[in-house]
Amino acid sequence: MKKREDTYRHKGLRKKLVEIVKEKGITDERVLEALKEVPRHFFMDPGLDSMAYEDRAFPIGEGQTISQPYTVAYQTQLLRVEPLEKILEIGTGSMYQASVLAALGALVFSVERQKNLFEKTKQFPLQHLYRNIKFFYGDGFEGLPTYAPFDKVLITAAAPYIPPRLIDQLKPGGMMVLPLNEGAYQRMLRITKQPDGSTTEEAFENFSFVPMLKGRNGG
Repeated sequence: MKKREDTYRHKGLRKKLVEIVKEKGITDERVLEALKEVPRHFFMDPGLDSMAYEDRAFPIGEGQTISQPYTVAYQTQLLRVEPLEKILEIGTGSMYQASVLAALGALVFSVERQKNLFEKTKQFPLQHLYRNIKFFYGDGFEGLPTYAPFDKVLITAAAPYIPPRLIDQLKPGGMMVLPLNEGAYQRMLRITKQPDGSTTEEAFENFSFVPMLKGRNGG
């Protein structure tokens, strides 16, 4: 990616975006601060610069999107991120969600199945700021067993079912947030892994995500 600037105008637009997200019900001040910090326009085509701080999703190629800021904030708030927690993110996409997690001080392990999108992570625009993100090319359903266990797992695509291997890679007491369903809309779930290995589920609002697919695509 070409070097981008973060101007006073961009910062002002982010401040307005945070107010919109706040009005929609996001209350976690740390999440709101992270949204205010991360320059979303860095993750989008320069031609979309003027629209980067609208609260909506945009295509990024390979049938994927950069998520709506409200959706990013919603999932992040449910995850209850604490500094230095190890978080497995399934679906790197634009790298925006990973950057928001990193801004909260998490150690982020992000998996992308689309080869072309993974290749873009090698020019990660905020590498100098967020050295606490590691990018991997792989199958999200398999996770990253080598780096497990994780404190938290975040799935950023519509999962057809709760991936058992990802539950296995979650620490006891850890949480997973994912949109679940194969239809047009998915119910956001938060799953907590109990000390005995069983899980409990909490259901929240409905969203619309691109589908989570098996395997790797492109190499």
